[in-house]
Formats: sequence, C-alpha cells, structure tokens
Amino acid sequence: MTSAKNYINRDLSWLEFNRRVLEEAEDPGTPLLERFQFLSIVQSNLDEFMSVRVAGLQAQSRAGYTKTDFTGYTPQGLIKRLMKRTTRMVREQYRSYRELIRILGKEGVMLSTFRDLNEEQKTLMTKYFQQIIYPVLTPMAVDQSRPFPLLHSKGLYLAVVLQQDDLRNDSDSRSFCAIVQVPTILTRTVLVPGRKGSRKFTYLLLEDLIKEHIGLLFSGYTVEAVHAFRVTRNSDLTLNEEGSEDLLQEIEKELRRRRRGLPVRLEVEKGIHPHAMELLQDELEMEDVVFDEIDGPLDLAFLSKFVSMLPNYDHLRYSKVDPIYPDEFEEAEDMLSVLREKDVLVYHPYESFEVVNDFILEAAADVDVLAIKMTLYRVSVNSVLVQALASAAESGKQVTVVVEIKARFDEARNIAWARQLEKAGCHVVYGLVGLKTHAKITLVVRREADTLRRYVHVGTGNYNENTAKLYTDVGLFTSHPDIGADATALFNEMTGYSTPHQWSSFAVAPIGLKPKLFELIDREIEHAIAGRPAKIIAKMNSLSNQSMIDKLYEASQAGVKIDLIVRGVCCLRPGVIGLSDNIRVISIVDRFLEHARILAVGGGGEEELFISSADWMTRNLSRRVELMCPVKDPGPRQMLMNLLQMNLQDNVKARELQSSGSYVRVTSPHAPLRSQFEAADIPLWKSIASAIE
Repeated sequence: MTSAKNYINRDLSWLEFNRRVLEEAEDPGTPLLERFQFLSIVQSNLDEFMSVRVAGLQAQSRAGYTKTDFTGYTPQGLIKRLMKRTTRMVREQYRSYRELIRILGKEGVMLSTFRDLNEEQKTLMTKYFQQIIYPVLTPMAVDQSRPFPLLHSKGLYLAVVLQQDDLRNDSDSRSFCAIVQVPTILTRTVLVPGRKGSRKFTYLLLEDLIKEHIGLLFSGYTVEAVHAFRVTRNSDLTLNEEGSEDLLQEIEKELRRRRRGLPVRLEVEKGIHPHAMELLQDELEMEDVVFDEIDGPLDLAFLSKFVSMLPNYDHLRYSKVDPIYPDEFEEAEDMLSVLREKDVLVYHPYESFEVVNDFILEAAADVDVLAIKMTLYRVSVNSVLVQALASAAESGKQVTVVVEIKARFDEARNIAWARQLEKAGCHVVYGLVGLKTHAKITLVVRREADTLRRYVHVGTGNYNENTAKLYTDVGLFTSHPDIGADATALFNEMTGYSTPHQWSSFAVAPIGLKPKLFELIDREIEHAIAGRPAKIIAKMNSLSNQSMIDKLYEASQAGVKIDLIVRGVCCLRPGVIGLSDNIRVISIVDRFLEHARILAVGGGGEEELFISSADWMTRNLSRRVELMCPVKDPGPRQMLMNLLQMNLQDNVKARELQSSGSYVRVTSPHAPLRSQFEAADIPLWKSIASAIE
C-alpha cells in the first residue's frame, strides 16, 4: 500500500488544479468577462506556487537534499517535471489570453497599442504621460557607481538598453542598461479618450505607454530596446519562534527579509535584448531560477481589476447573487433568543455574512454579555468585526482575540489589526509557538438568570466579509452546552497553560483531530466487515497526508464506500483495483471557490455530520490549531447532507479524478445539475425533507 506508485505527487496535483481553473477560462460556456477573471486567478495561483512550493524545492536542491518523498520524487527530479508542465500551461494561458482579447474587441473593448491610435488620441495620451506618469517614474542606471537595484518580488519592470548619442558611431561605443519600475500606484490599464457618444472603449497598458515615451527619461541617449521583465522571489517565512523574545517583532523582521528573498522565477518579454538578458542573468545568479519568455503582457493578474471596472457589460458576467439574510434570524428580535431554541446553519455566499457581523455586534451591545472570544486568521480591510470587538472592549467586556500573525501574505495586515485591538483594550494573543491557529470560532458568554450561557459560532471559512462573497463556506450557530464547554476549553488552551482537554464534542489538531478521524474511519471499517452499511463522504480543499490516504485505502479494501469532494490537491489515487476501487474523487471548479470542509460518516440514515477548518494535509493535522465540530441538530445535519448530495450529483462543473492522475468532466444521462447554481435555491437544500434525489 505504501508503494510510491499508489500516490499522486502533491505539486503535480496542484498543477492539475490550476489547469482546471484554466479550463474555465477556455470554456465558451463561461461568460466572457468571467473567463478573464479565471485567467487572472491562474496567474495569481502560479505566482504563489512559485514563491512558496517551487522556492522550497529549490532550497532543498541547493542544500544537496536527494531523498525521495512518499510519491517517489527527489527535489531535483520534481522541479524538472514541474517546469516542463508549467511551461506548457503558460503557453496555453497566453493563447487563451489572445483569443479572449480578440473576442472582447468584438464587444467594443479594445486593448490597443499606442501606434494604433489616431493622432488626436496619441496627443492626449502623450499629455497624460507627461502630467500623470512621468513625475512618478524613476530611472535606475546600472553601472560601476550605481549597483543593480533591489527588484521587488512580482513587481513589473522595464529593462532599457541605451547608447550615448555622441558615441553612437564610435567603434568603441558600448550599450548601457537602466531599470524602470512600472508604478503600482497607477492603474495598469489606461482608458483612451474616444469620440463622444461612442460605445467603444480603447485601453492601453501602462507599460506600453511608458515604453513609447521612455526616451524622455534619458536625455543624451538613444533607446536601443526596452522590454518588460518580472522577478518572483522566495516568499516563505523562516521564523525562529522558540528563540524569539517577541514573535511580533520576529515576523516584522522576516517581512523585511522577504523583500530580499532569493529569486525563484524570471519572466521576460519575448525578444528581450541580449544585453539586458545577460545583465539579469548575472545579477540574479540564474543557475536554478525558473525562466519563462512570455509572448504577451507579463502578469495577467491585472485582468481581474480591468474587467471588473468595465461599465455596462453585465451581460458578459455571471448573474449577480444577492445573499439573503437567514430566515431563522430575519423575524427574531435578537439572534441569541433563536439559538436558545435551535441551532442554525448558514451557507455563504448564498446567505449573507452580515449574520456573522450581527452576531458580534449584538453581543457587543448586550449589557448581559460578559465576554467575547474569537480567532482571526484572515480579515478584510475595514472589518466590521474588528470594529465591533474594539467597541465591546471599550464598553468593559472581556474581549480576547487570537490573531494569527503568521497567516501567509496577510502578516502585515494582521499585525495592524492586532495593534488596533490592543489599543481598544482587547486581550490579544499572537497564536502559539510552532503552530498556526487556523480554527474559526467565536464564543459569547452571557449572564442569564442565575447562570451563564455560552453561544458559539464555528465556521469553515475566515471571518472576512470580502471572501465570504467569493467562497462557499458553512457556519454553525449554537448554544449547545457541550460545544460551549469545549469552546471555553479551547480558548483556555490557546491563551493560557491549560493541559489538553478531554473534548466532549470537538476534535482539535494538532493532537486530537487525526486520531478522531481514524476512529471514525475504523468504525466504518468494522461496519463494512460485519456486512452493515458503511459510507464516508468528505469535502475539503486538499488531501495530501500519507497516513490519512493509507487509512482511506484500508477502508476501501474493507468495502467502505467513500466519496471525496476535493477541490484542489489530491494525492490519493482512486479506482485502483484491490486498493481504492471503492473510492470516488471529484473536484468542482466554478464561479465561487469551493472552501467548505464537511464530513459525513455512516450509512443507512445514521450519519454523523461534522464541519471543520482543516484540510487533510500534514500541516493541518500536525502543525496547526484546527477544529472539527459535530453538527448535532437534525435540521442542520440534513441541510449538510443535502449540500453534499448536490456536489456529488454535479454533472456540469464536476471533474472526476482518474487513477492516472488526470481529471475528466463528469457526464450523466440525467438532466444537467450545477451544484453552485442549485445552491442558490436556498429552500431546496434547507428543507428538512430527505436528501436531494
């Protein structure tokens, strides 16, 4: 069972996921402007993959590490295979870009070049350059007295090759090189003034406008060539948590170091001048740097902002989803009175995240609420939740916030929130040494008559109003005494010196979650061996932990029927005769990012339902504080089963993982069922009737 051929490599599986995203950009059935959005996501995904995963492999390779992982790859061999596939993907990405730009032109939106403008437009664009762009630009010469500048990771730059005018015809003349950063403070696309009343829009890329006028920055020199380039650096933080006296200061120091991380990837515009290329190779020490020559604009992530600002093009977008306020709370005078009667399950983005904000706001304003405790992993700008917590602390309530300042790429923002909360009087805990706090939970303690009652919200997604509009996540509101007691114990462990708790409801990583999952799977194995119904349905973002995969293989061999809904990385190889022939794996990539983690264990209508913050990856199970919470009330349990059934029956956007490691679209003789569109029919999955047929 532990043979390398029985597993799919994590990084190769990730590339397959990004390919599925790219397929959405290539799908003619996807609205045009949404296809641009998917192209932008492909770029952003690839940037993070390079700056974290590939960077780690390069570091292992440089250190001479040659051991194979459990999928049979050495770092050196895996890098070669990844780069071969990535190069193919980038070529396909830009073929799709050119096709989409052509189609967009037919809709009256042109991404043009300066030379294609008429004379009046050229004059106006030159004036715009002189007044708006030119004052912001800084030419950086590279010579003996001026060293090569520090290039920011993922910044867009122009390499300018020059010759001095009075030496151009001299046989000893040589080329000079300078670097110009394309300013991030200005929008990447510039609208060209058109005729009054025209329904057509023409845009220029900022770097093209700068290229056309680059000579104004170098008087006395002639521009030989100017080409764009971009460097991606290692962005993973290396923290000495145990040796650090102040974790906050240590992370701030590492954020400064990140700007100088080793180069991982260099992207250059096709046809770059040899002198500029030689300079970049020398300065970046490109022995093991990934190199891509790009036939098109560098960094297609700009497309997301570009298409989102186009006016009057809603017919080229998905129909808007207006989140509704959950019926359970709509007519109630206050939320807590509802939770004294029953648990409430909400599903974002179809149900509004405002319900989470209101839960905290109501608690902050309630004179009988004594304490609010909450975990924050990724928070939106101008978060209502942060303001509500600060208000609660200022009114005298005990407010405790566990802020995870090691959340990758959100470190600086979380540090700012933490300081704001501290100033308001909140008790702020900066995570735990050696662990990331990834659990999503809020505890409200309220005085009622002669006792205290605890109200809890547990979610699968971050407390972030913005991503709650883009991700599918579930959240549970409850006042169940066992869950409240476990929530109290969990916060005591995160903020104090409490010994590990004997959980009555929760399973908590890094100590208890994996054993609990194994216990549940073993129970199904026993049922299958005894001839009783045995079934597991698990929905998550990623599955890569070897021992979890082996346990699922064991269950499959025992006859347990297993359905896995895994959006991204999946290292399990399904459908292998005698090993995993009882396991089916599907992935759904659609307009919203599938982000919920749900587990259903048991067959014959006796299922146990859980929601969780954790994927089944090694980092989640052993290096993070993660939470899995049972859903106890029959209503929410059936709702979760309905959602899982909708996913499993999706035959429009679902793709099934083959034993070869490739994915194929699910086909079915039944009527088309697109789970994300079906979920918009809230009464359908919120009905307490039997699961969807």
